[in-house]
This record gives sequence, C-alpha cells and structure tokens, in this order.
Amino acid sequence: MKQITERQQEVLNFISEFQKEQGYPATVREIGEHFGISLRAVQDHIAALQKKGYLSQCQKRARSIRVLVDSKQDDGPYMAKVPLLGNVAAGKPLLSEENLDGYVNLTEPFIRPGKTYFALRVRGTSMVNAGILEGDLAVVEQAQNAVDGQIVVAVLDNAITLKRFYKEADKIRLQPENPDFSPIYSADVQIVGILSNIVRTY
Repeated sequence: MKQITERQQEVLNFISEFQKEQGYPATVREIGEHFGISLRAVQDHIAALQKKGYLSQCQKRARSIRVLVDSKQDDGPYMAKVPLLGNVAAGKPLLSEENLDGYVNLTEPFIRPGKTYFALRVRGTSMVNAGILEGDLAVVEQAQNAVDGQIVVAVLDNAITLKRFYKEADKIRLQPENPDFSPIYSADVQIVGILSNIVRTY
C-alpha cells in the first residue's frame, strides 16, 4: 500500500468518520465544506486516494465514495449508524427524511466497511421458511441488481417488500418463503438492496 500525504490522511479520516457517524458516505461538496477547499481540490485528493487503493468512487452516483482501507488503526470493531426505514413515501428517494424511522448502531459482522446499508423491521410472515420472522430487523446492503435466489428488498407500487428474487423471460418473480402466500410477478420492480443479515432480539 502506497504512502499517503498528511492532507490525504485527513481527508480519508473525515470520509471514514462521516460514514461511521451518518451511516452513508459523504459527498464531494460536504468534504469540501468541511476542509474549506474547492470541489476540484477534493476530487484531486479522492483521485490520489483511489490510485493508492484507499478509496473507490462511482462518478455517476451521488454518495458513492467508499473507504477500502482505513489506515487509521482502531482497536474496536467497525461500527456504523444505519438508517432504519419506516413506510416508504411515494416518489421520495429511499433514504430521504420522509422514509426514515431513525437509526440503529450496528457493528461487524452485521455490516462491513466500504459498503452502504439500511435496515427495516420485518412485517408479516411471508418469509418464515427462510427463517425471517415478524419483528426481525433486516440489515440490507444497498444494491440495484440481484441474481436468482437472492433475498432482496424491492420497491413495488410505492411499497417495500422482502422476497426471493427470480428473473423470468419478461418479468420478475418475487417469491415468498411461505406456501400460504402467492408469488408476485411484475415487469416494474426496483431492486434497492440485498439482504445481508437478520438481527433478532428476545
């Protein structure tokens, strides 16, 4: 791993701490405002950190900066504030204020550095045969694509559903894990995440 400058270390530390505290990545503008530097200067630091293997960034997506290597040693496990979704408001971005029902603090192994998560409370019994019970906390890694057989969170008719994903010839099948429930077939399904973990309290 290549050495980084003192300023690059400060930028890396800010990005890492922002992710841990907020539960989602900082934008270029937020980094610039924190350090009082131009957006171009921020992009130069990010580009250097990417080249040295510390960060990744998708230019076409907001909040896509990911810490790949946190050079600041931390004795404790990785922890992040994960947004807890309530009822999804029609037409609002997934993690907008209208959809949030608070935050939960989660640590490894439920979450991993460099990935973005949200959480939601499981309602109903459609996934009981997959060991997912009503009241469980589903920890979901944000994703827009899935492969057959994965358990996904999908937005369908402005509502969130947790089902097993299958791609068919001209539509998507969202398969419950309970014979009392019928599959959902639709050509208009938005995948927003893949199930990562289930947290259950007794």
